[in-house]
Formats: sequence, C-alpha cells, structure tokens
Amino acid sequence: MKDMRRRHLLGILGGAAIWPITTRAQQSAQQRLIGVLSQGSAHTHPTPPFRAFLERLQQKGWEVGRNLSIEWRFSEGSTEPLPRLARELVETPVELIVTAPTEPTLAAKQATSNIPIVFLQVADPVQSRIVTNLARPDANVTGMSVFAPDIAGKRLALIKEALPSTKLLSVLWNKPSKGAVLVRDEIFTAGVQLGIEIQDIGIDSASEIDGALRKAVSTHAAAVVVIDDPVMQSRVEAVVQIALGLKLPLVSQSAGYANSGGLMSYGPDFNEVYRNGAEYVDRILRGAKPGDLPVQQPEKFKLLLNLKTAKTLEIEFPPQFLARADEVIE
Repeated sequence: MKDMRRRHLLGILGGAAIWPITTRAQQSAQQRLIGVLSQGSAHTHPTPPFRAFLERLQQKGWEVGRNLSIEWRFSEGSTEPLPRLARELVETPVELIVTAPTEPTLAAKQATSNIPIVFLQVADPVQSRIVTNLARPDANVTGMSVFAPDIAGKRLALIKEALPSTKLLSVLWNKPSKGAVLVRDEIFTAGVQLGIEIQDIGIDSASEIDGALRKAVSTHAAAVVVIDDPVMQSRVEAVVQIALGLKLPLVSQSAGYANSGGLMSYGPDFNEVYRNGAEYVDRILRGAKPGDLPVQQPEKFKLLLNLKTAKTLEIEFPPQFLARADEVIE
C-alpha cells in the first residue's frame, strides 16, 4: 500500500507527468531515462529547488513525458535504504543519476563507476571523498557544491550583528546527513572564534522537530540556525510554524526559510544551484563527459531579512545591518 501511494505521488508533478516505475516498458524509444536519488521525502516533493531543476531542464528542451523520463527514489531522511535505491537505478538501467545531497551521492558512486552522476547541494565533495579534484573530478562524477570558505563564520557573525546580545545559538540539523555533519562542525568552530556557545539540537526524524525547538527555548538560545539538506528543505513550513509559535528566531543558509517566516538567511541561492545542476544534466545527455565538467561552487551569497517576522518577534535590526541586506521582506 505504501509503495502504491509512493508511485501515485511520483506520477504527478505540477501538472507534468513523472512516469511511475510500472510504465517504464511503455516508454518511447525517443525518451531519455535518468534517475534521481534524494534523501528527501516523496510526500513533500517537489521542493522549490527540485521544481527549479525541472523547470531548467524544460527550458533546455527536456520535457518529462515527451523526450525525458525520470525514475525518482527518496530515502525519506534515512541513509539505510540508499545503497538499495542506488542499485535499483543502476539495474533499471538509467543513463544518468542525479543525487542530493552527500549520502545519496556516495551511495550512487559505490553502485556504479560507469553511469554519469551529477550531485546537487554537497557541502564539501573533496572532504566527503566524492571527488579528488574540483577542477577535474572523477571519471563519472561531477556536480554542484554549496561549500565556501568560512561561510559558517560569516553567518554567525551576521547573527551577532543582528542580535548583539547573542551568547547561545542552537543548531537544528538532520543527523543522518553526512554533509550536515561537516557544516555543523564548521558552526561549532566559528562559535569558538566568535565567543558564541553552540547547542546541538540535531534530529533523527521529523517527529523530533518540535521537541528540539522547545529545547532551544528552554535554554534561552538567541536563535536557531537550521542546516539545510533535502530533508530540512522538505520541512520548512513545519519548522517555521513551530518556531513562530515559540517566538524563536530562525536563521538558515536557504532563502526558503526566510521567505516562509524565518528571521533571516545568508547563503547561496539553492534554486540556482539546482538550475546549474540541470545545465550539467543537459550537457551530459548531449554527449559531455562528467570528468570534463568542473565541480561548481557558489559565487554569490545573499542576505535576506524578514522584517515582518522581526516585528512579530519584537526584534529591531540595527540600521547599518539593515542597509547591508540584499533583499527584505516587509
């Protein structure tokens, strides 16, 4: 029953058909078949980044149901099924695998050395041993990194500038995500350098979100820093609504949180990261080799402030800080 529901959910996407597994034999010979392996959830698909990914594919001439078919695999936040799901895609076989974030990429790399892999939203592909060189990645793997030197330190410095009395920050993250571990460690290091105590309120499942945020309130954390991965991106509305109810400021690297009611965000444009990933998919489907495509890193970071939320939480940004914002929501 659960599998039938998953296939039904994946069969419809914003009015465009995403062909379920059972119709694969009916594919036209003109259709190209790719796979997507995500640690996110089928029940909240598509997230804004994946919607941006699909839109860019369509702009490049790839239309699902006409000349493109996609096999979607979601691990629902867990790492345990990823090796099996990766093998399913390899055995289908698909001709390219898109992965997000780190753990699905590692699973896909373990499953195949021949099928091209394009990863999205990987924190540090070199440290994660996905590639050995960003300029010339491994033979069948390339993609989009969201890593930038000292980005965690810059984000914490901005929080302290916005909330000068900050002494304690809580970090909400998805524990099964290896990429999130790297970001969490960077935040702890930055906290030491800035004299800010960091509290770990990581979760193993979505059912723990409420309790984690209440823990932050009980310890009087000035704000909660959310580490983004496909799991946390699929829970934006739930996290924001709980936090607002607790009058708890949220800060994230993804604009999705600030747009939905978080206090602020500072980081790369995740929608653009996924669009760029779609560009690589297009190039590989047209004959490019993954090893010839350098791993891309974000070049621009945006500071987004939600003044409506600030007013609700009775927070007044210092004028000089407000002037630095790239975008404000009023």
